[in-house]
Amino acid sequence: MTYDYVIVGAGLFGAVFARQMTDCRKKCLVLEKRSHIGGNCYTRDADGITVHEYGAHIFHTSDKAVWEYVNRFAEFNPFINAPLANYKGKLYHLPFNMNTFYALWGVTTPRKAKEKITSQIVKCANPKNVREQALSLVGRDIYNTLIEGYTEKQWGRSADKLPAEIIKRLPLRYTFNNNYFNDLYQGIPEGGYTVLVQNLLNGIEVRTGEDYLKEKDYYNSLAEKVVYTGAIDEYFGYCRGYLGYRSLRFETLKLNESDYQGNAVVNYTEKSVPFTRIIEHKHFGIDKKLPYTVITREYPVDWEVGKERFYPLNDAANTVRYGEYKRLAAEQNKVIFGGRLGFYRYLDMDDVVAEALQLASNLK
Repeated sequence: MTYDYVIVGAGLFGAVFARQMTDCRKKCLVLEKRSHIGGNCYTRDADGITVHEYGAHIFHTSDKAVWEYVNRFAEFNPFINAPLANYKGKLYHLPFNMNTFYALWGVTTPRKAKEKITSQIVKCANPKNVREQALSLVGRDIYNTLIEGYTEKQWGRSADKLPAEIIKRLPLRYTFNNNYFNDLYQGIPEGGYTVLVQNLLNGIEVRTGEDYLKEKDYYNSLAEKVVYTGAIDEYFGYCRGYLGYRSLRFETLKLNESDYQGNAVVNYTEKSVPFTRIIEHKHFGIDKKLPYTVITREYPVDWEVGKERFYPLNDAANTVRYGEYKRLAAEQNKVIFGGRLGFYRYLDMDDVVAEALQLASNLK
């Protein structure tokens, strides 16, 4: 055997695992189908502006060990995620907080906000869909203004056809704090996530533009073990059917103006607006006072073979189908599955790092 591990995928999971095993004197080969490393958190430079190529990625965690780990490989800026929502030209703060409630109703105290929400809640003992679930949690105005249109665009289905589990909870904050996350640590790597992944992979053999699945037997013959972070259904040739995903289409533009929207992320919650949000990349970092800016509009689309997978459709049918693939994966002696596509789960970046660290620890 030439390598101890062949690692399929140069995203965050594969890069962290490769780093850990290399530091344990294991020889690793990382294969990446795309022309670049970093997976969906890949960033690139556009005339001094760091562009998040596959949508906004903000690293946030309450796990001190994970935070300290990623800070070994990149310096993080103090970015705080404070997105806005645009509904029919009016702006609202997210997550739902006192600034949101003031914009909606003019209320200025937590007590008045609670009274307003309570008066609008539509009680439902057993919500069967997103509409019923959301109305039972936050009431009509918040649902109609900030939830329904955005959710239906995001998932490509009517809210009354989406499972209630999509919205397990809707946090209501009765303060004027606009920080979207409650985590203790938050930021974005200086220079972007590609810098972080490059540093993780420093000194490790990486081959981009390599399709592992087309030469599976060959690559399997090179190593004692394979860590596969691609789509689990694709690995097995879709033998149990396709797992459902939503994908995204990105429209990125360089504009000859210094500031387009004054914020990193603005969601568009009106259903008639075809995109879900606009990202203005320069606001993820320190403003360099450039006379131009770069924005990206995100358009949710149905996933099909050849498109990138973003959000798993964890409905009942897909959950059953994934269970069948999970059983097939358990029968594999050589291949270990990991990452969001291998687990068929939406994972925040800190969860990806934690799971990769745990796998490496188990195999030491």
